[in-house]
Amino acid sequence: MRKNRYLLYAIALLQGMVFYGPIATLYRQAQGVTILQITLIESISLALGILLEVPWGIIADRIGYRRTMIFCSGLYFLSKLVFWQADGFAGFLLERIMLSVVLAGFSGVDSSILYLSCQGQDSQKAFGMYHSMSMAGLLAAAGTFSLLIQDDYSSAGLLTAVSYGLAALLSLGLTEVKETTVETARPEPIRATLQSTLRNRTFLLFLAGVALLSECHQTITVFLNQLQYARCGMNSTAMGVLYIADTLLGLLGVYSAALTGRLGTRRACCLFCGLAAASCLVLAMTARPLPSAMGVLTLRLTNTLFQPFQWEIQNRQLQTENRATALSVHSMLISCIAIGTNLSFGALSDWNLPAAFFFGGGICVVSLMCFLIWHRSAVRAAS
Repeated sequence: MRKNRYLLYAIALLQGMVFYGPIATLYRQAQGVTILQITLIESISLALGILLEVPWGIIADRIGYRRTMIFCSGLYFLSKLVFWQADGFAGFLLERIMLSVVLAGFSGVDSSILYLSCQGQDSQKAFGMYHSMSMAGLLAAAGTFSLLIQDDYSSAGLLTAVSYGLAALLSLGLTEVKETTVETARPEPIRATLQSTLRNRTFLLFLAGVALLSECHQTITVFLNQLQYARCGMNSTAMGVLYIADTLLGLLGVYSAALTGRLGTRRACCLFCGLAAASCLVLAMTARPLPSAMGVLTLRLTNTLFQPFQWEIQNRQLQTENRATALSVHSMLISCIAIGTNLSFGALSDWNLPAAFFFGGGICVVSLMCFLIWHRSAVRAAS
């Protein structure tokens, strides 16, 4: 199954090459889409993604992970063609609807293929490499944009579509890893999967911790960081340098397994949540460039190291053949919690930016409490 791993790494690299990434908002505005329309499109996409998560997981478990990856990779490519040719609200809405279908289909499937291809060995290292390859693609695309593309937005869209087309072709080489076939599989009913997840209250605490910590990372490092940089008086050049530094830190996911293996699960959770909470407090209490940059970059680093650790734990605790369905249930529950924290971040940042960062620090502490209770219960159950 080594071929699957290398193919997934290459797919992650190519799908990380979003050449319009540094000017994604400006690209849409240049095509006549307002900021209000952009946020409306994002909200529709998030709601649609939640609705599609579990149905896609069921479909993937029935038709196989390879077929799901091929279909979603092909639709991903088509969505980038739509983005490249979009002209106005309707075009970008269509692209985002297609993307919601793709991301819901990928949810749990790519990680399942990778986990099962590892055959129980070094899966966390594989997850770290997978994440790092995506960041490497993003970095390569950002460098290409800055040096060669610059203001040629159309070329940025076209090159992104080409990269995704190559990824779709590579998906054809994947080998199926599900142990059962469509004819012989006995899928666990979705109600049973959902009930078994909800009954495991201890693991629900883990998922709640993941939702809180991940949403803090996502909201601050993608959206609020630019507001903080402007608050510090940074110019666009400085923000560009920090964007590249942020992307470079995304390459360090390969070291997640070594770090968490050395620290152990409990201390790793304390480290990730503690650093994230401290970073939020620094951002709340300063309007100076250097501490602000260090705070945002530390959040990025903790997220980079946390994600492979999270994926490993989620996959390891599953005892069902319908892995994609179960992981989709996990993702749906995480997204439901994330909606609430996301809206809270938005309301607080509109009112007072430091208050949003204090809120971020608070949910990191709550996240740590969830992880510690989960870990204590898991240790007791194992003994």
